[in-house]
Amino acid sequence: MPEIVVVNQKSKQVSKRMLNSAVFGLDADADFVHRVLTALAAAQRAGTHSTKTRSTISGGGKKPFKQKGTGRARQGTIRAAQMRHGAIAHGPQPRSYETRINKKERRRALCLALSEHARSGSLTVLDKLAFKAPKTKDFVKVVDTLEGRNSLFVLAEENANAVLSSRNVPNTKVVMDGQLNLYDLVKYDRLVMTEAAVEKIEGHLA
Repeated sequence: MPEIVVVNQKSKQVSKRMLNSAVFGLDADADFVHRVLTALAAAQRAGTHSTKTRSTISGGGKKPFKQKGTGRARQGTIRAAQMRHGAIAHGPQPRSYETRINKKERRRALCLALSEHARSGSLTVLDKLAFKAPKTKDFVKVVDTLEGRNSLFVLAEENANAVLSSRNVPNTKVVMDGQLNLYDLVKYDRLVMTEAAVEKIEGHLA
């Protein structure tokens, strides 16, 4: 099992703990993570794009000119695709972009992303994250102390002071353990988790 140092908000070592190797100790598999991330992103697409075909566009019921004798190419309707104000041939139609990803694949992708943070040294475990009052200055001080610019903070329980303090800090996000997702794990360079959040996530994913 990988071992990690637990620090406080002043980046001072408090203790050490072992991480569950089934969650934080997997070998890298970038192709698998990319496939799951692509599927999740595709599922967010609305797929409501639509163009009118000859059967749905109005007008064009009358032949624009006679078949022969004009010297022009024969036309059956003014709403053909090649005509001005005509319909669209083979245009996009409403569809779903969703690709099925089962629960085991989602869980493994999360574990792979967590393992990458642990392996690369971009994972920080805090004993706790607490503020006396919502104050952006205090949160920025913690971020700078932990060298956590562009960081994702994961907490185990609701912490209004931490959430409000971080709201105006760019490139920083605070979530609960149940809100942890693959997109955020890949997006942010550093992952900061409380020790309680680590225990809960290991319980969910192991």
